[in-house]
Amino acid sequence: MIPNWILQRAMTSPKRTALRFEGESWTYEQLQTMSEKKAKQLIALDIQPGSRVAIYASSTPAIIWMMAACMQLRCEMVLLNLRLSKAEVAYQMTDAAVEAVLVEDELLQRLPDTDVAVHTFSTIERMTPQHATFEKEWQEDQTVTIMYTSGTTGFPKGVRQTVKNHVCVATSSLYNTGLVEQDSWICTVPLFHISGFSMFVKCLLHGVRLDLYRKFDEEAVCDQLIEGSAVRMSVVAVTLQRILSELEKRGQRVSPKFLTMLVGGGPVPESYLKRAIDCGIQISQTYGMTETSSQTVTLASEDALRKLGSAGKPLFFNQLRIDGAQQPREIGEICIKSDQVTPGYVGRFEGKSSTVEGWLHTGDLGYVDEEGYLFVVDRRSDLIISGGENIYPAEIENVLASHAGIQEVGVCGVTSDEWGQVPAAFIVPKETIDCEEVKQFCAERLARYKVPKHFYIVEKLPRNGSKKLMRRKLNDLL
Repeated sequence: MIPNWILQRAMTSPKRTALRFEGESWTYEQLQTMSEKKAKQLIALDIQPGSRVAIYASSTPAIIWMMAACMQLRCEMVLLNLRLSKAEVAYQMTDAAVEAVLVEDELLQRLPDTDVAVHTFSTIERMTPQHATFEKEWQEDQTVTIMYTSGTTGFPKGVRQTVKNHVCVATSSLYNTGLVEQDSWICTVPLFHISGFSMFVKCLLHGVRLDLYRKFDEEAVCDQLIEGSAVRMSVVAVTLQRILSELEKRGQRVSPKFLTMLVGGGPVPESYLKRAIDCGIQISQTYGMTETSSQTVTLASEDALRKLGSAGKPLFFNQLRIDGAQQPREIGEICIKSDQVTPGYVGRFEGKSSTVEGWLHTGDLGYVDEEGYLFVVDRRSDLIISGGENIYPAEIENVLASHAGIQEVGVCGVTSDEWGQVPAAFIVPKETIDCEEVKQFCAERLARYKVPKHFYIVEKLPRNGSKKLMRRKLNDLL
């Protein structure tokens, strides 16, 4: 048994600030009140406890109230990524078999056509709240969120995250960082990402404040870092670089009250780490994924330079092993065992087990050194990491292969100063082909960040003896 997070937190610390957004603030008592009102309004729309609903909204207090209302009703929330194309959103809604979609009014036109009920936030607000009581206890195996992550087959997988998964993340994080007076998190990452949602859960369980941003704003963030009105933040390398550039431009350092900046989405360049130290920022590199419900390995800030390139050591309640490795520094597949690991998937992959004998096989290659620090060698083999977003080449190749003028195609990541990596497509055409037209073809079927930034026409693609595409050799064609 685990207590209802919202009821328990409101009872324990009702007057403590839960949320700040664009000059306004709300307490945990108000969060409870708002969540119960919205939940009763959802019932008026025939959304029943335990149903599966999709949420399509930007990072404002409105999505916080909606997610909290769904928690009160024990609904399974499919959090839809705003960066996806209509076709991708439609796939996820169908695959998850959602019963309704809750959408921010301004985003309604971006939704694909669907047969399920679609309720705008304003429609929900106009409903007369119905009588309802809310469970004081939640089951550990109850699914809270479902988030889609691209698979190596090109078909995204709907990953389930349970009450136990989220509690374990919040607890292991707490054991790693501890709590301080006036603790708080700056959240500029989308709440539909595991990093954003887990930050909300951590604040709720720890009883600390979430400073929510509609989108990343380096000037406003740096104001907070300098004045010392926040304690922690989670970023990816590209946003860290923008923060550092802004601080350097101002010639200022962050307040000593700011304690932790978690950086995920791939290794942090050495130059960034040194610049961060000069700016007074304590960096903690992390490793995790949707299947582990957020970070599972973290590098302590004091080891940032000594263990350059390392993702750190497993957090409490997490075990790490390198499959196939017999000794330190031997490369193998990274495997994780933890209560953070998803119990499974929905839809197309519902029958697929998430673990083998309790271990999640991540598909990532890495090694552990003599002191037990993890080094990630390759992210899921051919994975492209662009601005912290994971992009699988197979997904893009599947789209391009459906183009009438393309005979063969291979996709890989190429270096980008701004994003770390961006996808590039290598095309063997059936006949003369217009790359701008192909780009538009992709834009209609893929999220913008997945659309290849470069298109190259080639005579043939590199393949091995069994004719398997060798994506690592694509860059050699340039």
